[in-house]
Amino acid sequence: MDSVDKKLLMLLQENARMPLKALAEQVYLSSPAVSARIAKLEKEGILRGYHADVDPLKVGYHITAFINLEMEPVRKPEFYAFARSCPSVLECHCITGQYTILLKVVFPSTMELDSFIGQLQHFGKTSTSIVFSTEVETRGVRVEM
Repeated sequence: MDSVDKKLLMLLQENARMPLKALAEQVYLSSPAVSARIAKLEKEGILRGYHADVDPLKVGYHITAFINLEMEPVRKPEFYAFARSCPSVLECHCITGQYTILLKVVFPSTMELDSFIGQLQHFGKTSTSIVFSTEVETRGVRVEM
């Protein structure tokens, strides 16, 4: 991966809908050359996809929470299948420390969050933090030039 690929990654993280022609102008290549580079980045799994950034509040999800889950490692496969099946689970991370799993979830209400936590407690002990505000939103990965 060279500096042009890195610049393309930065530009696409800022605006995944940037037209090919505009990308090409930014990196001083032809549109076909940029298209080939993007295809290579996709094939190599470096560029994993293109996503819309949806505001959870504006579509009815008023509660964002982080949930720590402490469970036996042998239960991970069963738990991961459960987590993948829950649309309110935005992120699921296996972590170090007292807890095994860290989840980021969204729900329309605290009642629905409470119900979900009840389901999680079948897997182990939980600790939940509800988000009041977010100062730094999810952002792209810094790509060193």
